[in-house]
Amino acid sequence: MIVHTGPPAASPGAGDSLTLVVDGNNVMGSRPDGWWRDRAGAARRLLARVQCHAAHLDHPVVLVFDVPLPDVPEGEHGGVTVRYGRRPGRDAADDRIIADLEAELDAASGRVELVTSDRALASRARAQGAVVTGAGAFLAHLERTGC
Repeated sequence: MIVHTGPPAASPGAGDSLTLVVDGNNVMGSRPDGWWRDRAGAARRLLARVQCHAAHLDHPVVLVFDVPLPDVPEGEHGGVTVRYGRRPGRDAADDRIIADLEAELDAASGRVELVTSDRALASRARAQGAVVTGAGAFLAHLERTGC
């Protein structure tokens, strides 16, 4: 697992940066804590935790959800870029993540870490060159760091 807390480590393309992309719906749904009773509230809580994490990083963090939150437009929110699926329906964020992945890889000089436990999305992302971290490992990291 990468989940960097400081400057990216040197790699074959020294000077590379990293972009952390979080599959919001997958991470939200990875713990049966009642999130389904208040999806918007659960999404806001996840955003707050990811913002806490992003405050300790020196690279971009992107959080992608299937459905827009009415009070959180796409864009930068406290160090986290929030994006939404471009089509209605289940897994809309997955398609947005894959569509945006090539641009993220170019902007990050080939270094993107995707947080998801969705096997199909993880496989598609790895095929594009991303490193994948599971949702449970990411949530455990947030807990260890007080986020």
